[in-house]
Amino acid sequence: MNIVIAFIIFGIIVLIHEFGHFLFAKLSGVKVMEFSVGMGPRIFSVKGKETKYSLKLLPLGGSCAMYGEDEDEDAPGSFNSAPLLGRIATIAAGPAFNFILAFLVAIFIVANVGVDKPVISGFISGLPAESSGLMVGDEIKEINGKNVDFYRNVSTYLFLNQGKDIVLTVKRNGNEEKTVNISPVYNEEHSQYMIGIQSSGYQKLNNPLEIIKYSVLEVKFTISMTVESLAHLIKGKVDVSEVSGPVGIVSMIGDTVNESKPYGIFVVLLSLSQMVLLLSANLGVMNLLPLPALDGGRLIFLFLEAIFRRPLNRKVEGYVHLAGFALLMLLMVFVMFNDIRKIL
Repeated sequence: MNIVIAFIIFGIIVLIHEFGHFLFAKLSGVKVMEFSVGMGPRIFSVKGKETKYSLKLLPLGGSCAMYGEDEDEDAPGSFNSAPLLGRIATIAAGPAFNFILAFLVAIFIVANVGVDKPVISGFISGLPAESSGLMVGDEIKEINGKNVDFYRNVSTYLFLNQGKDIVLTVKRNGNEEKTVNISPVYNEEHSQYMIGIQSSGYQKLNNPLEIIKYSVLEVKFTISMTVESLAHLIKGKVDVSEVSGPVGIVSMIGDTVNESKPYGIFVVLLSLSQMVLLLSANLGVMNLLPLPALDGGRLIFLFLEAIFRRPLNRKVEGYVHLAGFALLMLLMVFVMFNDIRKIL
């Protein structure tokens, strides 16, 4: 059942992504030859007026195959015959729709759970924050110059920047600002660096505008976390073995369901919604990376066309994206092998 749930989540996220491409392709006058969810052999397909709609065996991807894409084809209805702005919108729509899905899911979560506002409710005895000049009720606004929207911004920053000295900017009594320097210390019990502040917990929101505001901030937080994690991976601060792929995500979804099941179906739904938010925003960010075969790589070629006022060699572009796709498949095999090794 956990595997089925994981496949449904993958399917929804991929469907939304590919629907973004599909919708803007149609709006730009581009023929869509096949719209599919999943990869590998087809298990079901139906032919529409112009497009074949397919469901494929492996729910790990999808495609929106447009006429003339990656080919030197300029016939009416082909991708290359569409206006440049329409082609840019078509490619960018996939990641954009993932961010929209993340936002809609965030509204559901924030409306039902509330938010962890960055307000200090107390201090842990013996840790640096206790004698730093901070006070109960202080609202944290910045950490080392970065905006703080949620309490978890602080704990996440401490985790990603192990042992680094921090400067907290707090708001006191509604308007007074104060800056505090703190050196985190390693806590053996929790196996992490800590400063010793306590959260005021999650607070329910009643104002619809506040719910929308914090839903946007939830998506922003998830995107920034993804970008920072990628940066740490590139810099070698995170081991490649810690990267999870589809198999690892299925395992995490199973753990999420099992842990939340004792609290009732609504808690399971909220937990799975959090996974959808995380995965959808992650997919949006990953697809915008400027790498061949990804949407970001395709956008680079379109932006170069806009700068030089003529398309680059389309056959060369097609070969570049094909090579990029092959490398991505190799990377997927490596990540899946890594996932299976960790589970076993």
